[in-house]
Amino acid sequence: MTVYIDPPTWPGHGRFWSHLVSDVSYDELHLFAAGLEVPRRAFERDHYDLPAHRYEDAVRAGAVRVSSREVVRLLTASGLRRPKGRPAPPPTDR
Repeated sequence: MTVYIDPPTWPGHGRFWSHLVSDVSYDELHLFAAGLEVPRRAFERDHYDLPAHRYEDAVRAGAVRVSSREVVRLLTASGLRRPKGRPAPPPTDR
């Protein structure tokens, strides 16, 4: 299982955020996020938004550090990219 995370440089709600993605499947991503106890509501279309204070937790759990540009490239190459306006697949139960 390989999950990727970009640096927490995205501002929002008074803090900075990272994006946690998989280049294999949403199921892999949901499983990894569940292991970190990240709530499903943090899933947005094709990634999880992770606050900066959880970045190192994700890395310690095995997430690979990549650039934000690489996150987009990985998602696009895998066919998992879901731009705004394109619905995400329905979530599966944990």
